[in-house]
Amino acid sequence: LTDTGRIFLGEARETLARARSAELVLSELGGLMRGTLSVHASQTIASYWLPPRLMAFRAAHPGIALTLTLGNTRTVANAVIGGEADLGFVEGELDEPALSARPVDEDQLVILVAPTHPWAAGARIAPDMLAGTQWIMREEGSGTRSVFEKALEVMDLAAGSLPVALVLPSNESILSALSGGQCAAAISRLAARSHIDAGLLVAIDLPLGSRTFLSLHHKERHRSRAALELARLCGVR
Repeated sequence: LTDTGRIFLGEARETLARARSAELVLSELGGLMRGTLSVHASQTIASYWLPPRLMAFRAAHPGIALTLTLGNTRTVANAVIGGEADLGFVEGELDEPALSARPVDEDQLVILVAPTHPWAAGARIAPDMLAGTQWIMREEGSGTRSVFEKALEVMDLAAGSLPVALVLPSNESILSALSGGQCAAAISRLAARSHIDAGLLVAIDLPLGSRTFLSLHHKERHRSRAALELARLCGVR
């Protein structure tokens, strides 16, 4: 190449680089102006924690069509692995090598009974008394159930030692069933707050510890600007 040609080639390469950079910027901006974002979340998070954050995202980015699908921890993880969900939100522990799990918040698990239950009188309940009443449990695969069973292990109790009257698939169904019977259940304080405050249910003074809310994404998949922005609004750093 002549000196003039080399100068032209350098300028041409810089121009192409700037054009590519501008194209990427426009593409990313488009990612927040239009498109879709599929979110799957476990029930406690989807019903009580996530909605105000989705509303904040919607207000900032009205061109993004958001869809929210409820599940339990296992089904949400499977949806992210399978590509059905761009982001997932679950509670409790998760051992899944394909996923990146980042903490975004915490919640307390509490034991609840109706005001007519003998435990509601205020006497201290010891761990070895837990098998003395019937229980309502969440389904297998639920983060709530998993965390409760781990709490029982810490107290040297086997999950199978508790007599189970019912297995129900949602917080709401458990709260409703508790109010009319003599059973106990372990459930999210966040989910039960209104029932406790209204005196419809009583929280037993037996700490079960906290559980972590996690944001999930696939380690090997590109995340859109929309997914990154929602994760940021939800506390992922």
